[in-house]
Amino acid sequence: MQNHLRLLSLSGLLALAACGDGAPPEPTASLTVSLATPQHREVTREVVASGAVEAWEEVSVGVELSGLRVASVEVEVGSEVAAGDVLLRVDDRTLDSQLAQSEASVREAQTNLETARRRAGRVRELAGEQLVALQDAEQAEAERDNAQARLNTAIASRDAARVQRDFTVVRAPVAGVVSARSVQPGQVVGGGELLRLIRDGRLEWRAELAEGDLLRVGPGTQVQVDTPVGPVPGTVRTVSPGLDPQRRTGTVYVDLPDPGPLRAGMFAQGRLALGRAQALLVPIEAVVRRDGRAYVFTVGDDNRVREQAVSVGATHGDMIEVGEGLTPADRVVARGAGFLGDGDLVRVVDSANAADAANAPPGSAPRPAPAASADPAGAGATREATRDAAGGSLAE
Repeated sequence: MQNHLRLLSLSGLLALAACGDGAPPEPTASLTVSLATPQHREVTREVVASGAVEAWEEVSVGVELSGLRVASVEVEVGSEVAAGDVLLRVDDRTLDSQLAQSEASVREAQTNLETARRRAGRVRELAGEQLVALQDAEQAEAERDNAQARLNTAIASRDAARVQRDFTVVRAPVAGVVSARSVQPGQVVGGGELLRLIRDGRLEWRAELAEGDLLRVGPGTQVQVDTPVGPVPGTVRTVSPGLDPQRRTGTVYVDLPDPGPLRAGMFAQGRLALGRAQALLVPIEAVVRRDGRAYVFTVGDDNRVREQAVSVGATHGDMIEVGEGLTPADRVVARGAGFLGDGDLVRVVDSANAADAANAPPGSAPRPAPAASADPAGAGATREATRDAAGGSLAE
């Protein structure tokens, strides 16, 4: 009996030993991913900025009279006028009366002057014949000179009355578009602005740039101002020579030859082209942001991922610029990077659709891959990371 128990114990030990000799299970991939390689492309450098659309030059129009009633207003807001066009008329009856009185004074002074001249001539002849005293001749000539002075005064008063009467017709000092009107027929004018013109209808976009970006922009820089119906082209006319001491920003003045839907007073965002350059790009989805930093996951030959910190810059369509941390030889996780951790084992497939299908729960449809944005220059539209002019934050 004891021998039988020993045999059973020995057989049990042999069975346990046989179980211990089996191979450990193979590790399984935590996620199925697709890969991308960083690519060098030529991109357009742009600074994104915001600012107001303003009139290139505004002309304030008023009346150099007071206490008179407006007879008629010939224009409305939005009216296009040429230099010299009539804008409004003021009741001129009072000034016409004053002008008529001044002209009568001129005629009276002219008559008095002719009389004084003839008298002075006769007295001078008599004085030459010693029929009158020389003092009488000098007095007659003085009266002639006084009559001439009174005529000059009357002529000046008449000319002033004519100028005053001409002020009753207000004409456009320059060609442009009426942008504001604060006068109505029957209104008694008392000075101040009555109309405002945008000279030549010319608008400009005034963008605020941080001091670092301002140094890279100069006259002639091409600009695209965004509108709901499409971008409006412009050209930098000038750059402010000084900066705001509080905000450390400067103003860029962009001429808009054809403003299209833009109107004075609008606020718009625009892009200032700085030129073209080579950049290293990866898909936007490959970049993961954690704790305020940007990371990508590179895949090694053992299919394990490594978390790599990178510096990112401008976006170019569905790609983003990487400044440091990657080389064109790296293999980067393009889809699913947000679910990975450093050292995870992954299964690599050829496309993003295949990765989505492998990771989708049973019975659910995988999400479609994002469509590539239009890229007229081969690298997509570019937006340079720039400090927001108001708050100093980074905007991509």
